[in-house]
Amino acid sequence: MNLKHLYYFWKVAKHGGVLRAGEAIHISPQTLSGQIKLLEEEFGTALFNRKGRSLELTEAGTLAFEYADEMFVLGAELDQVIRNFPTGRPAEFRVGVSDAIPKSLAYRLLRPAVRLPNPVRIICREWRLDRLLAELALHRLDLVISDSPVPSNIDVRAYSHKLGESGVSFLAHPEIANQVSAPFPQCLEQMPFLMPGEDSAMRRAISEWLDKQHLRISVAGEFDDAALMAAFGKESFGVLPVPRVLADEYLSSGGLVIVGHAEKIRIEYFALSVQRRLTHPCVLAITSKVDESLKK
Repeated sequence: MNLKHLYYFWKVAKHGGVLRAGEAIHISPQTLSGQIKLLEEEFGTALFNRKGRSLELTEAGTLAFEYADEMFVLGAELDQVIRNFPTGRPAEFRVGVSDAIPKSLAYRLLRPAVRLPNPVRIICREWRLDRLLAELALHRLDLVISDSPVPSNIDVRAYSHKLGESGVSFLAHPEIANQVSAPFPQCLEQMPFLMPGEDSAMRRAISEWLDKQHLRISVAGEFDDAALMAAFGKESFGVLPVPRVLADEYLSSGGLVIVGHAEKIRIEYFALSVQRRLTHPCVLAITSKVDESLKK
C-alpha cells in the first residue's frame, strides 16, 4: 500500500472534497483525484461516492478513513516524542491560551512546565478557542488551555483533560460597593455589571446562576479581556466577576473590595490535546502538577 496515496485520501476525507484538501496541502485537485484513483485500484473498491460536487465516503472508505486517521495521528505523536527526546537543548513547548483565560491564571497553569529540570523554550499564543483548536489540529500547538472542553460543534479530534475549577468572586470599587443596601447577591441588581465576553464559560455560568437567583442586572460593559474588565472595575464602572482563586490577587493590587462570593458558580479549566496518550514533558508537568489552589 502506498502511504502517500493513503495520506491524500485521508486529507480529502477530512476536508470533505479535493478542492479544499488541495488548498490545505498545496496539491492540485487533479493530482489528488489521480492519487485516490490509484489507491482505489490498489484496494479493489471505491472509497468515495460522488454526489453532485461533493464526495461521500463509501462503507469501505469510512473503514479506511478510521485506520488512516489513527495512523497519521500516531505519526504526529511519534514526531512530537522524538523531537522532544532529551538532547541537551531546550525543549520547545508551543501552547495556546484561550483569550477568555485571565493572564495570571494562565501563568499559574503553565508554571509547572517552565520549572522542569531541563530547559524549556515556551511559545505562547493567545486567540479565540476555535482558532487555537485549528492550530492544534495542524500540530502547530502542543496544548491549548481553555475554560471549556472541546466544543461538540467543532470538527477537531482532541481530548480534554480537566485541570481544576474555581468559584466566582464579585469585586467592585468601594465607591460603588458602599452605595448599595441589599445583601449579596441581591445587591448585584443595584450596581452596574461588567460581564465577560460571549465566548467565556464564566459568562454562561454567571448567566445561568443569575437566572436561578431571579436577579436582573444592568450590564454596563462586556469584555473579552479580563485585565481590561478589571481596569474598568477599578475606575468605578461596575462590579466585576473574577475566579475565586484570583480574588486575593485582584484585591492586593488595590482599588477593589469584595462584594460577595458565589461558590455554586463553578468555572472549570482544561488542557486540550490531540494526543490520546500524553507524552510531551511540559504537558505531563501541567496535567500532573496542577496548582492545588485551582481545586478550591
